[in-house]
Amino acid sequence: MVALMALAGLVCGDRIRALAASYSGEPALARPWPALELVSAAVAALAGWRAGPPYVCFAVIAVALAVIDWRTSTLPDAITLPAYPIMAVALLPTGELPRALAGGAALTAVYALLWLARPEAMGLGDVKIAGLIGMATAALSWQALVVAAFCGQLLGALYALCLLATGRATRHTEFPFGTFMLLGTLPTLCLGW
Repeated sequence: MVALMALAGLVCGDRIRALAASYSGEPALARPWPALELVSAAVAALAGWRAGPPYVCFAVIAVALAVIDWRTSTLPDAITLPAYPIMAVALLPTGELPRALAGGAALTAVYALLWLARPEAMGLGDVKIAGLIGMATAALSWQALVVAAFCGQLLGALYALCLLATGRATRHTEFPFGTFMLLGTLPTLCLGW
C-alpha cells in the first residue's frame, strides 16, 4: 500500500512540476528531473503510511501549493478552491468530516483575522490554504490542528529571522509564507497525531 501511495506521489510530482512551470512562466523547472517527483513520492508515502490513505490527497496538494508559492509567491485559486471538495471526499471515509470542516472553518477564521489586522503582512491565499490545513489536521485531532498551525508559524518566523540575521531582508521584506504553513503541516501528518 505504501509503495502504491509513493507511486501516486511520483506521478503527481510530474504534474506538479508542469503546474509550477506554468505559474512561474518558465518552460521547465531548473532542478534535475527526479528531485520534485521524489519529494512528492516521499511525502505522499509518509503521510499515507502514518496518517492513512485519505491524507495522500492533501500531501500531494500541499507539495504542489508549496512549490508554486515558493517560486511565484502565489497560491492559485485554480488549485486551492477545488482542493476543498476533493479533501472533503477524501476525508469522508474517516468518519471525521464534521470535525474536519469545523477545523477548516476555525483555522480560516484565525488567518482571516490576521489578514484583516495586517493585510500587507499576509496574502489572502494564505487564508484560503488555512482552511485546507485545518481540515486535514482536525480530522486527525484538535491537537494536530494546533500543532500544525504552530509549526507553520514557527517555520516562517525562523526563516524570517535567518533572512534578517544574514542581511538578506528587512522587517518589510515579503516571502512566501504559505510554503511554511504547508511545511508545518506535514510533520503533524507524518507523526500520525
